[in-house]
Amino acid sequence: MASSGYSRRSSAMISRLSASAEAAIEEGSRTTRKQQAVVGRRVEYYDEESVAGEARYDVFINHRGVDTKRTVARLLYDRLAQDGVRGFLDNMSMRPGDRLEDRISAGIRECSVAVAIFSPSYCDSEYCLRELAMIVESRKAIIPIFYNIKPSDLILPQALADSDVYLPRDLERFRFALREAKNTVGITYDSATGDMAELVSAAADAVFYNIEKMEKVQRREMIVSRL
Repeated sequence: MASSGYSRRSSAMISRLSASAEAAIEEGSRTTRKQQAVVGRRVEYYDEESVAGEARYDVFINHRGVDTKRTVARLLYDRLAQDGVRGFLDNMSMRPGDRLEDRISAGIRECSVAVAIFSPSYCDSEYCLRELAMIVESRKAIIPIFYNIKPSDLILPQALADSDVYLPRDLERFRFALREAKNTVGITYDSATGDMAELVSAAADAVFYNIEKMEKVQRREMIVSRL
């Protein structure tokens, strides 16, 4: 009987020790996961910054905020981020204290592909037009999205053309950039009949395709340079 009681007490003690050990292991595992997450965030943060202190991006999203910031622009940015594609979207990628023109110029310079979301009031924005001109002049691959407009609507507004605020060379840059976009195959969307999820998916697929194409070209150039 005594032996039986001792055996039961030993079993209970072993069970408690096993439970304690399992709890300690689980706690240690949680701590390790937290540490790894912190390290991961730090690595990601420092990996985003180049030696010059500028973030590196895969795609630049050019858009008119009042028309598309809360719809396709932000949804596309989030979709690309889920697949590890770094997008530049002004309100997501800039920090307080950044110089607007410097940061945008760096985003365009570093990207492989640009998405230009043309919307009804796009051409009324000097910022949109300047960004588009820089994208075209940088010879970046452009994916146009015609959001509630047609390609033929990409015309410099007469009020802007008649303004004495802009130099003639600036107006010509804007016109040339709009012509280039108009003559590039893009994605059309009508909010009255279209499906936003399908638009975002099609735009993301176009970005993936163009990034892969650019990477293939770069690999070929590297191989040729080594011959």
